[in-house]
Amino acid sequence: MLIACDAQHKPAVNTIKQKQADVYPVAFYNLENLFDTYNDPNTDDDEFTPDGLNRYTDKVYQEKLNNMAYAIQRIGTDKNPDGVALIGLAEVENDKVLNDLINQPSLKGRGYRYEWYNSTDPRGIDVALLYNPAYFTVLQSKKLPFEWARDVLYVTGTIGKDTVHVLVNHWPSRRDGKDETEHRRKEVAAINRQQIDQIRSKNPNAKIVVMGDLNDNPTDESIAEVLNAHEAIDDNTALYNPMAAMYAAGKGTAIFKHTWDMFDQLILSQGLANGNGLHYDSAEVYDRPFLRQEKGKFKNYPFRSFRGTYWNHGYSDHFPVVMYLKK
Repeated sequence: MLIACDAQHKPAVNTIKQKQADVYPVAFYNLENLFDTYNDPNTDDDEFTPDGLNRYTDKVYQEKLNNMAYAIQRIGTDKNPDGVALIGLAEVENDKVLNDLINQPSLKGRGYRYEWYNSTDPRGIDVALLYNPAYFTVLQSKKLPFEWARDVLYVTGTIGKDTVHVLVNHWPSRRDGKDETEHRRKEVAAINRQQIDQIRSKNPNAKIVVMGDLNDNPTDESIAEVLNAHEAIDDNTALYNPMAAMYAAGKGTAIFKHTWDMFDQLILSQGLANGNGLHYDSAEVYDRPFLRQEKGKFKNYPFRSFRGTYWNHGYSDHFPVVMYLKK
């Protein structure tokens, strides 16, 4: 089991023989507050404790783990029976919840490992990268610090013989107002862009994935201008954003005031979108019926974990996104 907890972390040596596949699913999922039940005195996690507002007991925690594991187990199996080769996660509290997650009965047989670093987020939620060592070998990882919120997780690894660079994000929320917080999302977008440019300066055809809950839509400046990510690529530095066309067609991954947002995105370098070897084939919002509210005024909305402080027995307030890579 791989635990990354400080800047000196080095990935474990992978002795598992790499499997070849017709399709490699790569996904991202905001797990909506996957906390343990313990009160961390260094973070604002009181509501996710047995005595907190959400009455977050071990029974609730175990059901939450089971639900999230089941969802992750299902993603990508339409194209590959082994599911996702790798999946970025947001809103995980610590390595305990990651260990508990990958050891759930529905996931344990796949042998998932993870990359994770603790951030200084006030609520104590971080990003992580789960991966199947039969398909993805980690070469190195580090965090790119960001003062306003969660750090960016940067992982380099191989799928087959192709090197892939993965940037996992959870950008600052709009809770204090979209315009009031826009500068923060632009700043973390610039951190991603700087890393992308550094990678491409050594290899212009590098295969790069930017994934995450960006709390902005594909048309917002942080993505369209700072990241320079678009549906149509018109210069050799631009990134390809397959979520842009879906958003234009009315699709989304989260909903606010009855309006869909495409906050969860998978964005690709041209070396992955159009290059040789491992390459992009297609992408989708993974909004299968079991992840949707079945009835009522919220029908077809994400089947979320909580309604206010009431345990809703659901999954997340976000749908996952998944893309399919081929060789």
